[in-house]
Order: sequence, then C-alpha cells, then structure tokens
Amino acid sequence: TMSLREHALSLFRGAVGTVRPAPMLKRALKLQGDGCPQLLVKGQAFPVKRDLYLVGFGKAVLGMAAAAEEILGDHLTRGIVNVPLGIQESLQRAGMQEMLLKPHTKIQVIEGAKNNLPDEEALKGAVAILELAEGLTADDLLLVLISGRGGSALLPAPIPPIVLKEKEKLTKMLASRGAAIQELNIVRKTLSMLKGGGLAQLAHPARVVSLILSDVIGDPLDIIASGPTAPSSHSVQDCLQILTKYNLLHNLPKSVEMVLSSSPTKPTAPENYAHVSNIILGSNTLALEEAKRQAEGLGYAALVLSAAVQGEVGRVATLYCQLIQLVCLGFTSLGKGPLSDELRGNLLQLAAELQIPALDLEKFLQTLRGLGPDRPVCILAGGETTVQLQGTGKGGRNQELALRVGLGLHKAQATGASSPQGRCEILFLSGGTDGQDGPTEAAGAFCSPGLVAEALQEGLDVEAFLRNNDSYTFFSQFQGGHHLLVTGLTGTNVMDIQAILIRAM
Repeated sequence: TMSLREHALSLFRGAVGTVRPAPMLKRALKLQGDGCPQLLVKGQAFPVKRDLYLVGFGKAVLGMAAAAEEILGDHLTRGIVNVPLGIQESLQRAGMQEMLLKPHTKIQVIEGAKNNLPDEEALKGAVAILELAEGLTADDLLLVLISGRGGSALLPAPIPPIVLKEKEKLTKMLASRGAAIQELNIVRKTLSMLKGGGLAQLAHPARVVSLILSDVIGDPLDIIASGPTAPSSHSVQDCLQILTKYNLLHNLPKSVEMVLSSSPTKPTAPENYAHVSNIILGSNTLALEEAKRQAEGLGYAALVLSAAVQGEVGRVATLYCQLIQLVCLGFTSLGKGPLSDELRGNLLQLAAELQIPALDLEKFLQTLRGLGPDRPVCILAGGETTVQLQGTGKGGRNQELALRVGLGLHKAQATGASSPQGRCEILFLSGGTDGQDGPTEAAGAFCSPGLVAEALQEGLDVEAFLRNNDSYTFFSQFQGGHHLLVTGLTGTNVMDIQAILIRAM
C-alpha cells in the first residue's frame, strides 16, 4: 500500500495541477464557429464581432496568456501582458516552456515591479494597457487575464498630476503608521486610473471579459489585484477617512489634494458595468475540490474544513492538532467521552477566535462524528496564515505551520496514557501552491507525531528552531531534508493547502 506521505503528495500535486494556467484555461475557454465566432467561457457565450484583444497582469499571467493565445489563434488581434521582472528567465530555467509565449506571438510582454513594488517599468506596461483599452470600440472584445499575486503592483497608473513617486511615498507613510492592507488598497484604488474598476470604464463601450486567478480569501472581485474590472465598493470619502485616521490629511502632496478634491464622491454605479463579465477561473476552493475528489478515489472519507483558514500560525497549528486528536479519539472507544467533549469545546472556542469566514465547525464535527471508525480520514483546508517574525532564521509560513503541528502532536502524546494518537497513523502536510514558501526553494513540509522525538535523537531542538523562525534549516538538517515538500515553481498561485491524513493502525 502507498504511504500516507505518497498519498498527501499526490493530493497536493492534483490540487495544484487543476489551477495551473494551461489546464485551467483549456477547461474554461473555447472559441467556436467561423462566420461570427463566439468566445465560450464556462458556458457563457460572447460574440467576437470585430477585433479580439488581450491584456493581463500578475505572476501567473504569462502561462495564462500562452494558453489563451493557443486557444484564440488568428482571432487574437493584439495583446499586452505585464509580468514580474525576470519571470521569463525563471520559467525558461525551470524548463516550463508551456508557460512561455511562442516566437511569433502577437502578445507583447513587459516585465516590471521588481520585488513586487510598482516601478517605472510596471508603469510603462500599465500605460500601454491603458492606451489599448481607451482605443476600443463597441464591437471589440477585450479579454483581461488577472492573477491576484503581483497583479496590483504591475498596474500602477496614478491619476495625473500625481506621479508614481508621490503615490509610493504616501503608501509608505500609511504603512509605517500601521495602516492595514485593506486600507492601503482603498487609498491606492482612489488615486489610480486602472484599479477599482478603472480599466473596465476606460474600455467601455467594448465588451470586457475578465478571467481571474484568485489569491485572496473569499475571492472578492474588487480586492483581487485591486479590482481593475470590478465596481469598487469604496468612495473618495473612505479614502479621506483613512488619511484622517492616520493624520495625513494635512501634509499631502498638492497633486494628491487636487485629485481627491475633484474625484466623484460616489463610486461608479454597478449598472455602468453591464459591459463587463468577471469570471473566477481558479481559486483555493477549486484546488481543494480536486484534492477531495482524488482523496475519495484513494479510499478516504474526505472533508474540506475551509478555504479561508487565516490567523497566526501558532493558533492555526493548535486548531489542527486538536482536530487530529478528535479524529483519533473517533478511531477508539473514547469517541464519546469527557476527553472528546473537552476537545470539541476547545476547538469551537479557537475557531471562533480565529474568525475563519464561513466555517460551520459544529456541522463539520458532526459530519466527522458520523464517519465510523474504519475508513481512513482526509481533512483538507486552505488559506493563508501569518507569522510574527521574532528570529533571524529562514523559513516560510507552511514549513513553520508543519513544524508547529509536529511539536503540538508530540506534546499531546507526552501528556499521558489517554493520548489516542498511539492507535493512529497520522500525516500533516502544508504547502504553498506557487511552489515557494517564504524565501526558500521548498513549497512547504510534512510532519508526523514522531517528528520531534526523532529530531531530539539527532540532536535537533525543535523549539529552538521555532523561536528563531528557522523551520527551513530544521527540515534541511532533519533526516536529510526528507520532510521538505519541494515541487519547483508551479506557475500558479491560489494561496496555501493543508492536508491531514489519518488511518487506524
């Protein structure tokens, strides 16, 4: 039989495979008919009356554009994509030819946004996209490819007379005073020509079809890459409130004052977006659905906990450890005792504190209870945790999460004879779908309950590594790096995926 590790790896690869640009676009996008061709997107039909144009921005957009051009063929008139600096070379080096455009492409590639910060190159690309959009007529069709990660930094076009440096300085000042990412985005959108629905408005009256790869919890259209083709739910009032809150209203550059005073006070009405269709092609939810399908094929009772797991990595690790304990209790005769009730209570409280959107844990635990003791269980989840950096080590949130789960399981096992883990085989995996976890070449890591004890035998102190946020160094040194999840760049990104696999021994 396959090991739990092999199963987990196969589920992770399947999940990522389903949101890779080429398969994702080929499933969703078709071109039909010759006389008056139609673009079919997930069953919706868009007639191509005259010219078909393509623009795109974000980390995964190059692969999306390559697949789109193959599907559209000669019907594509012209395209422009704005992608991160160095991405063509990285993909070339990784041997991922299918993510690169063909030699005779009609799509112009502009690379910019070094270190994911808007720069002059990104501005050049944004202006080229803006000019293309402005020139469209009612009979044209504009296909917009959006990949959340890096999409915002690659589309900087401040409203004149604001220049990029002024907008950057304002954003930095806000950040240094503790503004949340949502607040920063509201200010950026208000001062931008393309964000917050700007691109869709400039392309009017052309038909606009956006294909979106989401890297944001809950897939909110106006937040992914700052929502260039979605109506903004914020007004200039919201922007002024934020600037007032952080005491910046009275030392703004003249240009910013001018733009704010002449901005419309209400957001553009939703009916002004009748020419736009926003379609989410890839998301964490879709990746988890595929992993669940595969787990069931391997004989697991598979459940998806949530595609919106967020919060501090230590608290999330505790949540997973308690879930694992509960499943193991279900495999024993202790599934209906005081220990089980206590765990249940702790879990419900922790989930409430973490405020994971749309998670009905009561219902989830009930389903878990009804599974019966014989089938192996697979619990899947996704989202993005946060790490409070205290040390100077090397790692990423997925490796740290796996290591913290390993430590939690070790401590639970050490607390006494009533620990139910002894009768279960357990594996936990956490990985980033883009194949990179923090500044390391690993996508994440695996752990099992024996990890900490085995590490101690090798002279490795897990808690010391965690205090220094040095999970990557730990996993590299432990058992020759066997517990690292290394996939290489995947060319996509829908946040992180976790899998818990448990079977009775």
